[in-house]
Amino acid sequence: MGLAYAVEKAIFQEHLIEQGDTVVVAVSGGSDSVALLHILNQMKKQHGWQLVVAHVNHNFRKEESAQEAVYVQELAASLELPCEVGVIDVPAYIEQTSLNSQVAAREKRYEFLHQVANKYEANRIALAHHADDQAETVLMRLLRGTGPSGLAGILPSRLEKNVQLIRPLLRINKEALIAYCEEMHITYYEDSSNKLRKYFRNEIRLDVMPYLQQFNEHFPDALVRLADMMRAEDEHMEHETIHAAKELVTLKDGEYSIARSLFIQRSIALQRRVIKLILNYLVSSDKLLDFIRIDHIRKMIVRDSPTTQRISLDRDVHVIREYDQVIFVKKILETESFYYLIDQPKMQADISVISSVVALQVLDVHEDQFKEGMPIDSSGRTDCQEAWFDLNEVHFPLIVRSRMNGDRIEPYGLNGSKKVKNMLIDAKVPPRQRERIPLIVDQGDRVLWIPGLRRSRHALVDANKTKRILHIKLESEE
Repeated sequence: MGLAYAVEKAIFQEHLIEQGDTVVVAVSGGSDSVALLHILNQMKKQHGWQLVVAHVNHNFRKEESAQEAVYVQELAASLELPCEVGVIDVPAYIEQTSLNSQVAAREKRYEFLHQVANKYEANRIALAHHADDQAETVLMRLLRGTGPSGLAGILPSRLEKNVQLIRPLLRINKEALIAYCEEMHITYYEDSSNKLRKYFRNEIRLDVMPYLQQFNEHFPDALVRLADMMRAEDEHMEHETIHAAKELVTLKDGEYSIARSLFIQRSIALQRRVIKLILNYLVSSDKLLDFIRIDHIRKMIVRDSPTTQRISLDRDVHVIREYDQVIFVKKILETESFYYLIDQPKMQADISVISSVVALQVLDVHEDQFKEGMPIDSSGRTDCQEAWFDLNEVHFPLIVRSRMNGDRIEPYGLNGSKKVKNMLIDAKVPPRQRERIPLIVDQGDRVLWIPGLRRSRHALVDANKTKRILHIKLESEE
């Protein structure tokens, strides 16, 4: 009864099962899953639970597997519980997918358990992972290399496909489960493959763990405590990460961006976690989320460098640093070049590739809005997306086009000409945005205006001689 109490306590401390839930119990026939089924069955009436037994025959051990399936069906019948048995040809699935046997078996096993849960409208699947499994998992991850999240080990509860996977036995060791079965005279089967050292987990269980227990006989318990501590700390850090991401990360058109100046003020731990959180939305494989890649991205962001940089995790996922902005993008779409002809001063050009409109309007110089002069300072810069020209000195047709190699402008307020490319660089326009800035060019291929950046010294408005003004405005379609 002490074991049943410990399981019940864990269930309600962790909120694993609620009153009236339907629970699919995965029963292999081993001591751990059989003990779990018996304990849950004792509690079901008190808490209004509905239990469904699910067993998977993986076809690895022909005779043994068949015996275990029959036993689980008989056990479920004795407890008056519905039972579903799935017979899966895992060896054939391995041949089809080239997965290793344990990964393949796990995939097909969980697929079947979800099918059973769906059939019975169950919102919980109970799994019999215990404290020994937890200790082995933490040690395996430590040996392979892991971070704080990995050291949290197997989670007591995890949502998958709208069903909660629960593990009520994570603080109970295998020895206690076997003792419970023997005390209650419950039959169980031992999986002979658990003794095969060709599996990494079995090597940990049979060789590594006993060796390390020579130095600390309570070493498995220490690993379980470590998992509990790391889970609590990981949950805290995850909360802090989500809070930081809300302040740092902007999402627009499928691109995640952060301001470098704000990012570098955060702790290194939060920097790494924010990067990983963003990448979780972009990458399809956890292999791209290892420490080395994430820290490489972090160092690229925090490094004091004036140049723009890019890291590609694969062909589709890229991290781009452009001055103070860092962009995480699934796929880089190059802006198509564009070329629009404007042959009269009263029309507009819809530039769909950059979602903008260039609108022209003719104005008289005496109109009230120009009494205070043109909105251009002595350097010729303008912060707005509009400019004014002497209509009589503008040579139509005008062309609105994307930048070309060799383009130059004769900036207002400066002698000579300057490359448009260099002006964009000096203004710290991000490289990916440079091809989206239209140039307003006259029929002599003179650049009259770079919207939002600089106008040329051509066709200036002169209060003494200008009769009519050509007003050009760049507007976003959005």
